[in-house]
Amino acid sequence: MIAVAVVLAAPGAGVLARDAESAAGAATRVLELDALTGVEALLGRIAERRVVYVGEHHDRYADHLDQLAVIRGLHARGKPLAIGLECFQQPFQIHLDAYVAGAIDEAQMLRRTEYFERWRFDYRLYRPILRFAREHEIPLIALNLDQALTRRVGEVGIDGLDPHQRAALPAALARPDAAYRERLREIFAQHPFGDERDLDHFIEVQLLWDEGMAARAADYLAANPERTLVVLAGAGHLEYGIGIPDQVERRLGLPGAVLLNGEGRPVEPPAADFYLYPAPAELPPAGLLGVQLGEGEEGAGTRVVGFAADSGAQAAGVAVGDRILALAGRPIADYADIRLALLDRAPGERVAVTILRGAEERLDLEVELR
Repeated sequence: MIAVAVVLAAPGAGVLARDAESAAGAATRVLELDALTGVEALLGRIAERRVVYVGEHHDRYADHLDQLAVIRGLHARGKPLAIGLECFQQPFQIHLDAYVAGAIDEAQMLRRTEYFERWRFDYRLYRPILRFAREHEIPLIALNLDQALTRRVGEVGIDGLDPHQRAALPAALARPDAAYRERLREIFAQHPFGDERDLDHFIEVQLLWDEGMAARAADYLAANPERTLVVLAGAGHLEYGIGIPDQVERRLGLPGAVLLNGEGRPVEPPAADFYLYPAPAELPPAGLLGVQLGEGEEGAGTRVVGFAADSGAQAAGVAVGDRILALAGRPIADYADIRLALLDRAPGERVAVTILRGAEERLDLEVELR
């Protein structure tokens, strides 16, 4: 027996169908594949821009490889460059300067900029970019505001800041327009909590974040008219030109080129000037102890407060409450020391760990990284 479904059209449905048929193709976008090019052709299109924005998903290795390719390519064309970085905060600029100048090494730079405490994404994602900058003496510009300021705005809003905090705000801070508010409202709506006041604070934090980075970029461009600034920041701060690009242009009248990873995105010309489609790339896995650490606690070393589901440290005999004093032959005082000790370690490697248990018991263990 064959089942037959009969669909009864609602009044006017035939008219709507005819309208859709007559308008068929009007909203269809066509991408001519013969027009697809590579990075070399892209460089020719952006080489004369004073500011180039290359977006990232912070933990996507392919995005950072594209950022490096753009920097390498512009440098090879003889462009005097500087690199603006969302992942470093403005109060630590002197340490980036010292690193590029060769006055401090990588580990010192990471400690002094408090990278591991303030950003926490795997430093190896950014490492080739920073090393290229140091090798070729390309200035690295810390774009981000001090997180203490943005965190405070999230709590009390801009109007709730004290005079000292307000003095740290970017000059000529704009109020968000309707398009900016709507884009952030959609992002905020994805979180199942918060009220309209929370939304207002959320928008103010994002605005301050964008404005702070844009002001720093604009100041650098104005003071260094001979240089091209390549800005490396999260795609959300760049797309549709509403974040950093719009605020830099407002300050300097200087349009830039926005480059975003196009994977999984609709083809929307307002979103960016160029979409990049990199080959898949994965950062090799890092070797991990599998511990959770206490923060801001007094005492020697750093205290273990928990473990990952598959923890080599726990399997080796480390217990909650133990304090890690040394790792792979390096003394440990805080979280950053552990990250530095493991920076070039891989899963399966075995490392020596010295712990303090209780007041006096010291134990030397060997941990297989997971």
